[in-house]
Amino acid sequence: MNSRNHTSENETSSTYFILMGLFDQSEYAVFLYTLTFVFFLMALTGNTLLIFLIHREPRLHTPMYFFISQLSLIDLMYICATVPKMLVDQVTGDNTISHLGCGVQMFSYLTLAGAEVFLLSAMAYDRYAAICRPLHYPLLMNQRICHLFMSGCWFLGMFDGLLLTPMTMSLPFCQFRRIMNFFCEAPALLKLSCSDISLYEMFMYLCCVLMLLIPTMVISSSYALILCLTHSINSAEGCRKAFATCSSHIVVVLLFFGASIYTYMLPRSYHTGEQDMTVSAFYTILTPVLNPLIYSFQNKDVTGALRNLIRSR
Repeated sequence: MNSRNHTSENETSSTYFILMGLFDQSEYAVFLYTLTFVFFLMALTGNTLLIFLIHREPRLHTPMYFFISQLSLIDLMYICATVPKMLVDQVTGDNTISHLGCGVQMFSYLTLAGAEVFLLSAMAYDRYAAICRPLHYPLLMNQRICHLFMSGCWFLGMFDGLLLTPMTMSLPFCQFRRIMNFFCEAPALLKLSCSDISLYEMFMYLCCVLMLLIPTMVISSSYALILCLTHSINSAEGCRKAFATCSSHIVVVLLFFGASIYTYMLPRSYHTGEQDMTVSAFYTILTPVLNPLIYSFQNKDVTGALRNLIRSR
């Protein structure tokens, strides 16, 4: 009995966690590490290039591309907050992270994920205003309003991070501090707590419902109105243009929201640690890679700006 109490005290007073990397249990560790490193470089290159093209090309100085550049900035910060440490840990063999470092990492990804959720809803509203209210579009989406939208996205994201991070990091962690993930994600940390976390889980669930419900309503309403308008016009060309304008954004929304709902809104009994790690890798590593590809390859303005950049060299 005394021995168990002593062990519990030692584990509780520990100042670090141990992160389980993506490759620790795999016989294809070298291949997976190389693939992740390539994806990381692709995300850095693709998002940086997209931001540069939008900043450089005058015809891309519109609200839609302003939001796309902000999405690329968030994706850059998002992947840099989690993946570099995992790659370095795999090389050095040191998978530990301090309590403070874990809190900083959690705050970073919660802030960025929250900002991205609301940014995607702002982008949907922008498409609604452009297609359904074209005459009022310069007033509805002028530069000042775009910056207000973006400020609101960052504020709400930071509010989410400031709300959940201190509550999660203040929980007593009595078990061996081995996090079944490659970064400090809240659901993975909850599994290490020795206290009753049912109240906290309910709070986090309600918080995530609000964080996802409001953007989902905005996005759904925007695209429902767009569909109604294009259907009433009864023009094949108009439908084609509307679909081309919105399809990229719909794909990004489905990818990001699907992973977020799985991770934060499904009960813990519905997913294992390995499944959680796979989904986390999907929206942490693959989504930042896919977003610039989705927005650039389907966009003539972006590909045109890229051709102009190549010719000018």
